[in-house]
Amino acid sequence: MGKVSELVSHPLELKAALKLKFIRKSLFPLDDTRATPELKRCYELLEKTSRSFAAVTLQLHPELRNVVMLFYLILRALDTVEDDMTIDPKVKVPLLREFDRKLDLESWSFDGNAITEKDRCVLVEFPVILKELHKVKPAYQKVIKEITHKMGNGMADYILDENFNLNGVLTVKDYDLYCHYVAGLVGDGLTQLITLAGFGTPDLYDESAHLFESMGLFLQKTNIIRDYAEDLEDGRSFWPREIWSKYADKLVDLSKPANEKAGIECISDLVLNALGHVTDVLTYLSSIHEQSTFQFCAIPQVMAIATLALVFGNEKVLHENVKIRKGTTCYLILKSRTLRGCVEIFTYYLRDIKKRLRVDDPNYLKLNIKIGGIEQFIEGMYQEQLPAGVKPLQTVIYKKVTERTNFDEKVIPIQQEEDFKFNIILSMLFTIAASVYYYSK
Repeated sequence: MGKVSELVSHPLELKAALKLKFIRKSLFPLDDTRATPELKRCYELLEKTSRSFAAVTLQLHPELRNVVMLFYLILRALDTVEDDMTIDPKVKVPLLREFDRKLDLESWSFDGNAITEKDRCVLVEFPVILKELHKVKPAYQKVIKEITHKMGNGMADYILDENFNLNGVLTVKDYDLYCHYVAGLVGDGLTQLITLAGFGTPDLYDESAHLFESMGLFLQKTNIIRDYAEDLEDGRSFWPREIWSKYADKLVDLSKPANEKAGIECISDLVLNALGHVTDVLTYLSSIHEQSTFQFCAIPQVMAIATLALVFGNEKVLHENVKIRKGTTCYLILKSRTLRGCVEIFTYYLRDIKKRLRVDDPNYLKLNIKIGGIEQFIEGMYQEQLPAGVKPLQTVIYKKVTERTNFDEKVIPIQQEEDFKFNIILSMLFTIAASVYYYSK
């Protein structure tokens, strides 16, 4: 009943949930996801490991759908090895470093994970993944192997880093590097795949390394801020000492009631750091042309800005894991189908953060300046408030947005048709309800 009452108390979210469930159609048929028993099983494994990622992956263009699914499962397998503390480092480190070589084998599996490891099935059933991987284009395979190699070695380096294991993340530079290995490399690989498929601007990969890096870092940093309590409970921490040491002698002290104000101020500092990636994120999204790929990239980013607004000034983060409402998720999925929609979402949550920013927050001025800079950048994306007779500046971002707007315009009729169908169905339901009520009197 809790989720139902949440939806009823937020009509826009209820409408979005119903549209998403009953009215929105997939851009492409799903026939290719069941072409072979092995492929079908791969999608079942994807669903088992991450229902949310499975949902967005299924909406992708057939050119990339299976490739992205396999890429995710391979990295999930790698992560399952790295996460399992029951595996002896003498086994784990060589396996992580050589994991990319396993991708060349006809068959290979690993059953050394603890029975309690929820994603061990991906490693146990790895032969079905290998069989499907060898069917995709060699260029795609090369990208997947390259990223797997880099990520596996990065994970191994952290396992052997005694300083990291004892003290966690020390500096903001270390923070960025850690996020690079666990998320920036994913952005690297996905961008290469998107570029190979011809679904973005020609400069998307070769000239935009900082953009796809920011796509990954913005997501990862948001998750790290949100997961403070959960990570502490697991005996680990990824908040950088350079930031949290300004507010407490020990990271765990921030969770104590007496230090709540300091904890909230530390969250503000971390949010400030994460917001440094927003303009790169918006620039990246403006460079994606194929619609399903745009939606695939946009959905996690709008979820991240919504989550960042949720954790900002929220003392609950210091004690529990907080999440945005399911209805909010549905609304964001539907609204983020256009670049304009994404920009409006970012603008809304940035203003929400700004509105709740306390004057006595140590980062009050810096956050105002950061948010003001992002708002100015957004104005430059569209340049719609110019005086009469003044032509827009032909900046790189303005040209990208203008080009992306042509693709947005093809989505608007689809959104209008969905609204029309929803209103018709709603009218019919009200009419039936009114008739039943009238004749039952």
